[in-house]
Amino acid sequence: FFSNTKLIPAFNNVFHKAIERAEASDDIQERISNLTEAITYFTFIYISQGLFERDKLIFLGQAIFQILLRNKEIEPTMLNFLLRFKVEHTYKTPVDFLTTQPWSAIALMDEFRGLDKDIEGSAKRWKKWMDSECPEKEKLPQEWKNKTSFERLIILRALRPDRIIYALRDFVEEKLGSKYVDGTRIDLAKSYEESSPATPVFFILSPGVDPLKDMETLGDNANFPFTQFQKLNRMQIHNIHLVVKWLGTLEILVDKYSKGSHCDYRLFISAEPAPTPEEHVIPQGILENSIKIINEPPTGMLANLHAALYNFDQDTLELCTREQEFKSIFFSLCYFHTCVAGRVKFGPQGWNQRYPFNMGDLTICVNVLYNYLEANTKVPWEDLCYLFGEIMYGGHITDDWDRRLCHTYLEEFMSPSLLEGDFTLAPGFPSPPNLDYIGYHKYIDEMLPTESPTLYGLHPNAEIDFLTVLSDNLFKTLLEMQPRNLLAGEIIGQSLEEKVKNVLDEILEKLPEEFNLAEIMQKSAERSPYILVCFQECERMNILIREIRRSIKQLDLGLKGELTFSSSMETLQSSLFYDQVPDAWSSLAYPSTYSLAQWFNGLLLRCRELDTWTQDLVLPSVVWLSGFFNPQSFLTAIMQTTARKNNWSLDKMCLTTDVTKKSREDYGHPPREGAYIFGLYMEGARWDIQAGVVAEARLKDLTPMLPVIFARAIPIERQETKHLYKCPVYKTKLRGPTYTWTFNLKTKEKPSKWVLAGVALLLEV
Repeated sequence: FFSNTKLIPAFNNVFHKAIERAEASDDIQERISNLTEAITYFTFIYISQGLFERDKLIFLGQAIFQILLRNKEIEPTMLNFLLRFKVEHTYKTPVDFLTTQPWSAIALMDEFRGLDKDIEGSAKRWKKWMDSECPEKEKLPQEWKNKTSFERLIILRALRPDRIIYALRDFVEEKLGSKYVDGTRIDLAKSYEESSPATPVFFILSPGVDPLKDMETLGDNANFPFTQFQKLNRMQIHNIHLVVKWLGTLEILVDKYSKGSHCDYRLFISAEPAPTPEEHVIPQGILENSIKIINEPPTGMLANLHAALYNFDQDTLELCTREQEFKSIFFSLCYFHTCVAGRVKFGPQGWNQRYPFNMGDLTICVNVLYNYLEANTKVPWEDLCYLFGEIMYGGHITDDWDRRLCHTYLEEFMSPSLLEGDFTLAPGFPSPPNLDYIGYHKYIDEMLPTESPTLYGLHPNAEIDFLTVLSDNLFKTLLEMQPRNLLAGEIIGQSLEEKVKNVLDEILEKLPEEFNLAEIMQKSAERSPYILVCFQECERMNILIREIRRSIKQLDLGLKGELTFSSSMETLQSSLFYDQVPDAWSSLAYPSTYSLAQWFNGLLLRCRELDTWTQDLVLPSVVWLSGFFNPQSFLTAIMQTTARKNNWSLDKMCLTTDVTKKSREDYGHPPREGAYIFGLYMEGARWDIQAGVVAEARLKDLTPMLPVIFARAIPIERQETKHLYKCPVYKTKLRGPTYTWTFNLKTKEKPSKWVLAGVALLLEV
């Protein structure tokens, strides 16, 4: 392999050195470790040619980092910081273009002492670099421009984490060459030549990618009519993951027909990848004997809008007798499909759940459109919106907020104004005039603005957030791929056991005692809704604290050799080592996306708030809503307290929320009715304090904090209904099942603007 491949010498050297170390060692575990390392380098380059962009970066990044470490070109501590990016303490930022998180990161980087002072002293130059569209291509200000490409990676991850994917790609290209990062399309004809009756072709399906058309093209190029091609293939088995019980039979059949079959016989199989390793159902024999093919789905509005149109032709456009109306609604429907399918990449801000929208949905909708236009003298807008939003696309949707989003898209794209001219599908993209099939493709190429979240109705911040999450997940995977002995020894300077022992000692030292529930309940004879909420929160906190203390003490005994090391101890040890919240703890806790260090600091803050409340059981002047296990219970308690006081029926009441202009420190006592709450962040927009309405977000300010909110209960008939945006409140950025409540917020803009922007309130960011 190495003799036939032009690889940089470092790979060759590291590969052979690993083999030499394995041969020289008498320790069997060390020999296995070194041989594994050698095989790893062999497979990195081999595998990288057929993977998704993210996976290629992971494999190649891992290989390069190992080489640079072995050649002593980078410091282990710097690699540790790049991979872990662990920020335990937060510092107030003195510059307006940096938030707390990146400022705290650079303040803690020992290898870059003075960076924080330089940024503060030359704020204009650094702001210009920060605001650049591609900062990874720009030189760093001041003497920092002389840093190595690896050191620039660290600075970029701290200051512009949304660009780290592109920076890592450039880093791989610099070290290995462009051929390892350039996108390559799988040549199905070549795979067909390499296949045989004994070697099936296995398509691993991606959303929006159907190998059937490639198969048809292959059949045409092979001079087989497709019907004959199907006959010769004998078997084309789609979605085999859906027939789990039959897979054993399939494995037997594959082996049976691999011998003595016609030389032109081929087996083509397709299946979706399982979401988790535990859910893999494809037999190992099928996977091992197959040529695996995976095509990355098209990305971006341009590619997907063209892909939507490719499902039709000029004959489709000429189907309907009402040509103008059909074509206008047809193109708008294609754009709608591209929006709902493309939003998936923005994660929970795009959709609460992932849905399998496909071209079949679009094709059926176009057929329905044709039938309804032919059968009616007027365009039945309401009927079309209902069919598309509730049955065709809505048939996939399971979340109520996602259903609202789908309806809002249809209300925007399917209305009489579409036929009146001057209708815009997105900022800078008007609805096209009456064109032919080729004309629509040309119109897209010439008129569609550059790729941006605004094409989907989202704020540009959505892309920053999406790329930041992507980079965090990439480095998390890279961290988990590092050999543990290397991570613990060379990088951290401690053994695995020493590192974990330090973490558990620190947690045990800071972990508070459980709340004395009997003593708390004796402080007040009253059992008001607020007191019951406080008591329930203390109960839940006790259960969590008890489990943390028990499991950590057990692990400590295991590390000392006084207890048999169980699988649960090993899982806990791994979580502590990688700065992750153990599953055994998170299952008893509140939803959170924090790393272990941040999560534990948050737990201490929650205990402090509860401790203050339990001193006299008087409602705090301002309640930290984010600090509850169950924030719904507190919001319900507001309604229950008001209902008791005014003798109102609870089912005829609702909660109203008024955003104030004040911060927590401005209040010395609670209100007469209701409660002051704080700790909420807005995603997708911001709160204009002076105007008192939802407003357009500021660029790079992803989740601005809201001022104190006055929450109180009122009869439903007194609730305002105009100029309000029904804003969902979620516990974390994962949204979905963490839904908590709905706050009605004032808006001057149409509420649909904020629906499409995915605006929500979050209790934790």
